[in-house]
Amino acid sequence: MSGPLSAERFAARMARLGGFEAAPRLAVGVSGGADSLALTLLAHDWAAARGGSVLALTVDHALRPAAAEEAAQVAAWLAARGIAHAVLRWEGAKPASGIQAAARAARHALLAERCRAEGILHLLLAHHRDDQAETVLLRLARGSGVDGLAGMAPVRWDADVRILRPLLDVPHAALEATCRSHGQPWIEDPSNRSPAYARGRLRAAADALAGEGLEAERLCDTARRAGRARAALEELTAGLLARAATLYPEGWIRLDPAPLAAAPEELGLRALARILACVGGAPYAPRAERLERLYEEVRAGLRAGRTLGGCRVAPRRGALAVTREPDAADERLTLVPGGRVWWDRRFTVALPPDAPGPLTVARLGAGGWRRLAAGHPALRALDLPEPARAALPALWKEGDLTGVPALPIPGLGTAANGAARFTPSAPLAGPAFPVVKAGACII
Repeated sequence: MSGPLSAERFAARMARLGGFEAAPRLAVGVSGGADSLALTLLAHDWAAARGGSVLALTVDHALRPAAAEEAAQVAAWLAARGIAHAVLRWEGAKPASGIQAAARAARHALLAERCRAEGILHLLLAHHRDDQAETVLLRLARGSGVDGLAGMAPVRWDADVRILRPLLDVPHAALEATCRSHGQPWIEDPSNRSPAYARGRLRAAADALAGEGLEAERLCDTARRAGRARAALEELTAGLLARAATLYPEGWIRLDPAPLAAAPEELGLRALARILACVGGAPYAPRAERLERLYEEVRAGLRAGRTLGGCRVAPRRGALAVTREPDAADERLTLVPGGRVWWDRRFTVALPPDAPGPLTVARLGAGGWRRLAAGHPALRALDLPEPARAALPALWKEGDLTGVPALPIPGLGTAANGAARFTPSAPLAGPAFPVVKAGACII
């Protein structure tokens, strides 16, 4: 496909992603490049034809002097077409290294938060066939297995928003042609070709790679086939977790090691990694060799506590307790009345509008638990492992403990104690990795 993507072909791609309300409200991440502008125009027409609407969102990372001016240009272009638009700015200090990864994480957080605030369920991103091919190449270079080679998923579920990539089989050239067919100019980001970044170096070598058979279409076929394998493995892993793991609302897991020991090694490792990711909230999986070492100890009958991935794994009453490592739960966030925060990548903590505040959300700690239990002796009957208690989110004001919203504290209502839900960045067993077959639905 080299010509523009028609409304009919775009509608077919949206249909195979499925799951839209009668009058769909969509958000689209738009940088000002041809890819995201083409997606915005196509999504606007698609939603309008169904009685819905689109909100275009541009993130200003505040990393380049021209970024604010470019965001204003995008706003003007879209306003002329009657498309709602907002600019989200990445505030605060920027890291000295790993800036691309940090910017990507900040961008996703800003987009998801705005979707939640607007009550929008679907966030569309403009990753296309060439992006998918580059992702596969980069992960191959890093030695990724089947999970990495599956590339980007067409659908991913965040806490409150569904992230959709309807263009993963569409080449970049077709999206440029789509903009031209709409009379829509675009902005070229010089960093896209910069040799300072791995993707820029890959783009410079695209012709040479294609000459060796590593063209985008073949690499995307690899991603699709790896995606099928990943989906099957994740479904089997979810079944194993259902037999082996019990998840408690205080954010810890009781693990029966027998099903893990009896399972094929690949499934057992995947299940253990998923447990650690869920409880520990770490953005990255532990190194393979450390995970394998812990897995072998679990299979052999773990006799002493171990730490990995921000978690403690220890024997408890004939099973294993997997809890957050309390010292690692060191995040401190300010929470205002009527607000909510995502603390330690594990808990969503909220205060009602009539609550006192502002308050600090930080771990309860062993000392905080002793103080809490002294004032409310009935809490000692709660069957919680000590590290799980210490790693709970607590509300503090100038050093005084005012509430522990994950626990039912006698005599404290929501106004005083707040509310907390365990919402980990990696759910214990989420939906299997979705794969889209050309001309068909998700499998």
